[in-house]
Amino acid sequence: MKRRTPTRSNHNYDYDLLVIGCGPAGQRAAVQAAKIRLKVAIIDSREVVGGVCVNTGTIPSKSFKEAVLFLSGYRQRSVYGAGYRVKSEIKMSDLTFRCNRIMQAEIDVIRNQLARNHIEILYGHAQFLDENTIEIQSSQGSVVKTADKFVIAAGAAPYRPPNVDFNGKTIFDSDDILTMKELPREMTVVGGGVIGTEYASMFAALGVHVTIVDARKRLLGFVDEEIIECLQYQMRSMGVTLRLGEEVRSCQEREDGQVVTLLKSGKIIVSDCVLYCAGRRSATNNLGVERIGLATEERGKILVNENYQTSIENIYAAGDVIGFPALASTSGAQGRLATCHAFGLEDKITEFPLPYGIYSIPEISYVGQNEEQLTQEEIPYETGIARYREIARGHILGDENGMLKVLFHRKTNQVLGVHIIGEYATELVHIGQSVIALKGGLNYLMDAVFNYPTLAECYKVAALDGYNKLRA
Repeated sequence: MKRRTPTRSNHNYDYDLLVIGCGPAGQRAAVQAAKIRLKVAIIDSREVVGGVCVNTGTIPSKSFKEAVLFLSGYRQRSVYGAGYRVKSEIKMSDLTFRCNRIMQAEIDVIRNQLARNHIEILYGHAQFLDENTIEIQSSQGSVVKTADKFVIAAGAAPYRPPNVDFNGKTIFDSDDILTMKELPREMTVVGGGVIGTEYASMFAALGVHVTIVDARKRLLGFVDEEIIECLQYQMRSMGVTLRLGEEVRSCQEREDGQVVTLLKSGKIIVSDCVLYCAGRRSATNNLGVERIGLATEERGKILVNENYQTSIENIYAAGDVIGFPALASTSGAQGRLATCHAFGLEDKITEFPLPYGIYSIPEISYVGQNEEQLTQEEIPYETGIARYREIARGHILGDENGMLKVLFHRKTNQVLGVHIIGEYATELVHIGQSVIALKGGLNYLMDAVFNYPTLAECYKVAALDGYNKLRA
């Protein structure tokens, strides 16, 4: 980053920068401004820091997964048998106990970081009055604040269609699913996207009979097809029923407390509860964006340019509120870069390939291109595959179904994509990310010495597998 004196307005505003939302995008935007000695405040409708990421989204769901894996004994079943459990009777309170501890720890870390950087926190609902003025309404009343620049990082919320009677007791969305009091016997998950697939696999690992309903013909259509075939096989092995190519007509609670999900095909699914994951909507409701003429798209998504600048010059937006890719990792980078551009600091994201992580059971991660994309682009490629059952570390961890696949160019041997399913996939993928970013090839992976026993050895095995295919 090229350092220079930040550009400031001559107007007498309350703040140089006001940030709406305290998730990863908002935090990074505010901290970057504080580092260059600007007067900054964050506004959040919750009376707690961390945003959706810490309070209802990423942190709770990933903490829940780790609690599920530990208490269910899922990782040890290949060694001790399918009936192995750390605790014979697992309650919802056992699972959420770990989530709450981790969430509180993250909240403390964020609050401390904001305090160290002298960032003021304002709690309440923000609404634009004009392009430099905002009203904040809270239980204490309302106050009006002005700022030279704004970053909208309000995040997103689950989309709730009108044909579903959400009640927070038997029919949930992804924000309130962890408030359920007891583990169900049967559960219907509507939506086979990332959130639906993650929660479906977690509850299945606990012994809940889960049915996934999705209008698409396979789960996670953006992920490599071979990886998804492996995922679907393992989920069926856990007792998950897949109703793919099906659409939901309605979800209603019956008098006896059971939930009836009616499909457009006429099928009826009766279960103890329903988790409805039909995408998300940007949290721009009642922000007053229409009043100031800020451009938005379907489901409230804010339109931005390459510098995360909205249609109004002094207002920026970052994170889930602007849509894809809507990842905590990318949101933080977007928020920081928005502040950099707003105050004249020269910086940009280097075009490294973006890793994607899906925290299902088993875990999935990938970086670079997949086979379908390479085929469509008529790029000559070959694959190298390593299976966890070939790796000592795979047996030690109890994962004999994991797989790592390397895609590489047949002529140049340059690595084009890495796709992983299995334990620690979201950690393992970063080796592939580095090799692709540095335009490395198969030779590096074949020649590199990896610690033994580690899952990283999969890269060497996959590279040798690919190299032998070329020789053949």
